[in-house]
Amino acid sequence: MNILTNLYGPFFDLNNWKTVLESSSDWLVILSLVMIECLLSVDNAVVLATQTQVLGDKVEREKSLFYGLWGAYLFRFLVIGIGTYLIHLWEIKIIGALYLAYLVFRYFDKRKRGRRTRKLVKPRGKISLFWRVVIQIEFMDIVFSIDSVLASLAISSNPVIVLLGGLIGILAMRGIAEVIMKLMHRIPELETMAYVLIGIIALKLFLSIPAIDIEINSGIFAGIVVLAFLITIAIHYLRKSVRK
Repeated sequence: MNILTNLYGPFFDLNNWKTVLESSSDWLVILSLVMIECLLSVDNAVVLATQTQVLGDKVEREKSLFYGLWGAYLFRFLVIGIGTYLIHLWEIKIIGALYLAYLVFRYFDKRKRGRRTRKLVKPRGKISLFWRVVIQIEFMDIVFSIDSVLASLAISSNPVIVLLGGLIGILAMRGIAEVIMKLMHRIPELETMAYVLIGIIALKLFLSIPAIDIEINSGIFAGIVVLAFLITIAIHYLRKSVRK
């Protein structure tokens, strides 16, 4: 019981929620988490939408995505609670930093650009097609959210901030996936910017181990994210004007 209290107690601390909701700097951090979540997970929305195409009825497709959304919320809640505890262990910080660095390397390596799309759910099986689609959506959510949760915990150790950033990010990603895709299509530099930020997050996480003990304030990092977004847009239009 003490373990559960330590892991998930901060989620039920009303003072913690009040402090976060009333803090403009915390909202800036949440905004940066939402931005990173959307940029990293837009392909997740495409894959999940593809998984539902085996369902012939539009109502069932929307219903499966709705169940998948709530399943994603529950998974985030559970993982963030555990991750908030583990992220304080220096061994986990090193492993996490190396994993994030690997994601950056994989992106720039060009041999494994992006995530692999799993095959659609088979039309036959012991469980009904609808529930197999829901299960598949939940599984894909788990696979796709590992890097997002780890990156979020590296930015802020406050579980309420990470939870709000993740939940808003999931909702935004599901709701405006098409808009985000069009924006990233028009400004392809945004994808590269996202992975550059992941590289910075990996460095931030590594520097925070006890042997080095350099902590970059999460508010400062949120400012870096917003600044990087604005600079990326400026670079895009500068290149566009030069080409003309």
